[in-house]
Amino acid sequence: MRRVIMALALVGVYLAVRALQIHYSTGLTPCSINDVWDCGVVNRGPYSVIHGVPVALIGILGYIFLFMMEGLKKWRVMAAASLGALGFSLYLTHIEASILQTWCEYCVGSLITISLITLLAIIQLIVQRRKRAPGREAAATIAR
Repeated sequence: MRRVIMALALVGVYLAVRALQIHYSTGLTPCSINDVWDCGVVNRGPYSVIHGVPVALIGILGYIFLFMMEGLKKWRVMAAASLGALGFSLYLTHIEASILQTWCEYCVGSLITISLITLLAIIQLIVQRRKRAPGREAAATIAR
């Protein structure tokens, strides 16, 4: 499962890099399909930055962080960070759907990616806790 999560984190980095390229581009973007699907509107609009930092750059750094935490086997940090990232991604999706009424295919791809990472990270955390639980019960029995 670790390799799958790490591979998904790399996919997330790729999607966020593509979104950042669009953020800084000035021409027509390859994903400007119609009025509903236009990455330029999403990645260059007022909601594409937070305190001057492009949201796509936050995504790149977030996915790199998740990759590193998975590599270091920091299961709790991984699950908590991916939940936070999923919440942030859902907030951005709300902006796309309700305010901008325009979708970015890289952003939707990122939502799917972080959703899968979060699901797998939670499953991984549960599995790791269960692996350790029998040892704790045995130690408690011996201590009695």
